[in-house]
Amino acid sequence: MSAPEQAGGVGRRGFLRGAALASAGLAAGGAAAAPADGPSTGGTPLAPFHGAHQASVLAPPRRSCVFAALDVTAQSRTDLAELLRTLTERARFLTSGGTPSPVGITGPPADSGILGDRLPPGQLAVTVGVGASLFDDRFGLGALRPRKLTAMPSFPDDDLRPEWCHGDLSLQLHADTPDTALHALRDIARHTRGGLQIRWRMDGFTNPPRPSGTPRNLMGFKDGIANPEVTSAREMDHLVWVGKGLGEPDWATGGSYQVVRLIRMLVEFWDRVALSEQERIFGRARSSGAPLDGDHEHDTPEFADDPKGDVIPLDAHIRLANPRTPATAGQRILRRAYNYDRGMDPAGNLDMGLLFSCYQQDVARQFETVQHRLAGEPLTDYITPFGGGYFFALPGVRNTSDWYGRALLT
Repeated sequence: MSAPEQAGGVGRRGFLRGAALASAGLAAGGAAAAPADGPSTGGTPLAPFHGAHQASVLAPPRRSCVFAALDVTAQSRTDLAELLRTLTERARFLTSGGTPSPVGITGPPADSGILGDRLPPGQLAVTVGVGASLFDDRFGLGALRPRKLTAMPSFPDDDLRPEWCHGDLSLQLHADTPDTALHALRDIARHTRGGLQIRWRMDGFTNPPRPSGTPRNLMGFKDGIANPEVTSAREMDHLVWVGKGLGEPDWATGGSYQVVRLIRMLVEFWDRVALSEQERIFGRARSSGAPLDGDHEHDTPEFADDPKGDVIPLDAHIRLANPRTPATAGQRILRRAYNYDRGMDPAGNLDMGLLFSCYQQDVARQFETVQHRLAGEPLTDYITPFGGGYFFALPGVRNTSDWYGRALLT
C-alpha cells in the first residue's frame, strides 16, 4: 500500500470493497427498495435495469442528462472487477429507489440528501460503456477489445480538444429532473473514489415538443425525426446490437457501439441566416419538421423524384445523412441527442450546442460512413465539433447476481 493510501486510512481495494458492501446494505436497508424493473411514477416508464441489453440505450432521451467520461485509476484486474461490481450495485440501487441505511452516528450521511430521505423508484436510467484505452496493457484485456473500438479520430471538420476527448469508461445518467441525474453522479463518484476519476463531463437537456412531435435542438430544428424503430427487435438486431457471428469477442454479445460528439453551435452567426437558407441547409421546414417536399415531419423525402436537388438540395443535411437507398439502409444509426448550454466563452460569445450520442452495431459501417458523407456540408459553417469519444456500451446486467463487464473480466 502506498504512503498516501496509508495516510488516508484505507487502501483503494479496501475502499471499493467497502463501497460494494455498503451499497448492498443501502439497497436492502430502511424501507424496501422498489423492483429494479418498475416503471416511473411520474410519466412514461424508464428502461428496466436488468436484461440482456442495457435497455437505456433504446429509451427516449429524458429531460435531463449527465454524460461523463472517466479514467480508471484502479491498478489491477481484480481492482477493476471490484470497481465494476460497485458501479453495478450503485446503478441498481439508484434506478430502483429506496431508503439508504444509516451508517452510524459518527459516520458521514449515507446519501447527499438532495432528493430527500427516500429515493423515488424508476426515475433514473444509466448507460455504461468502455473505451479503447481500457484495453491497453494495464489489465491484460488487449485480446478482448471489440474489433471496431478505437480512439475517436478527428474528422475533416473537427476542432478536437484533447481535454474533452476519450476515456476508459463512459457513464450516461438521464432523468426527468436535473437533481435526479446530479444526485446519481455524486453517489457514483463517492462510492468509486479511488478507482475512477472524471475525465470530462457535459450536462444536457431536451426541450418539450413545440408544439408537438420531435423535440428541437438549439438551432430551432426538430432533431432525430428519422430514427430507426426501436420497437422492432429485427431492426435493432440489425442496426444496434452486437450479436454472435460478427467476429466480435463472445463477451460483447448484447452490447452496442456508442459514439459521443460534443458539437458547439455558432448560434449568434446562425441566427442571422435567412430562414429559407436554414431550411435548405437541413432539408426540412423549421416550423413543421417536414422534408421540403412533404407536409409532415415523418413524411419520407422522395430523393429519387428530385435527382438534381431542385427541392431538397443535394448537399442538404438529411440527404447526406440518410440517402434512403437500398445500399445505405444498413448505415442507419440510433440517434440520441441532448442540448447543452455552458454560458459564454472567454470572448463573450454564447457557448451552447449539441451533446450528440448514437448507437450502432458497427461504428465503421454506420457512423463513420455517414460522417465522411457529411464532410464539407453547408452546416459545417455553423458548428464546431470539439470533443467526445468512441465507447462500447456493455451488455446488460441480467439479474441480481450479474454485474457490468462480468463476462469481460471472468
